[in-house]
Amino acid sequence: MLELILGGARSGKSRLAEKLAAESGLEVVYIATSQALDGEMSARVAQHRARRPAHWALVEEPVALARVLREQAREERCLLVDCLTLWLTNLLLLDDEARLAAERDALLDTLGELPGRILLVSNETGLGVVPMGELTRRYVDEAGWLHQALAERSRRVQFCVAGLPMILKGEAL
Repeated sequence: MLELILGGARSGKSRLAEKLAAESGLEVVYIATSQALDGEMSARVAQHRARRPAHWALVEEPVALARVLREQAREERCLLVDCLTLWLTNLLLLDDEARLAAERDALLDTLGELPGRILLVSNETGLGVVPMGELTRRYVDEAGWLHQALAERSRRVQFCVAGLPMILKGEAL
């Protein structure tokens, strides 16, 4: 079952995804897309790591997400991807249009084929003002298009605000 969990910064979306994964009764594989390139991001990674159960498997992959999902998905597993907007940022910073399109298309094509439970966490960025910079506008556009495509494919879509999930699509929790 594919689920998309959206929310703003510090909205509780990662905690919600972690709770759903823990309650699933399945083996959990946490797929981290972040890269600890500076001290602040290293601290964020450490915070997330400390919150997760030690028995969860961890795969760190900043770009080749579809490949990792295909490798890790099993009927008896819950894959938790945190987060798609960091993954998208990693792709945009490669400054390779063909690679961005290929990885995005591979992700969208792969999701329908995967067994088990898939929890995708992503930042909703389309609620604020239109950014001034070209790269930032591109990021907001790409994230919005990605979220629309993922929501269409997902059985459940949730929007998290102040730690409270709102069901946008699918069954209530």
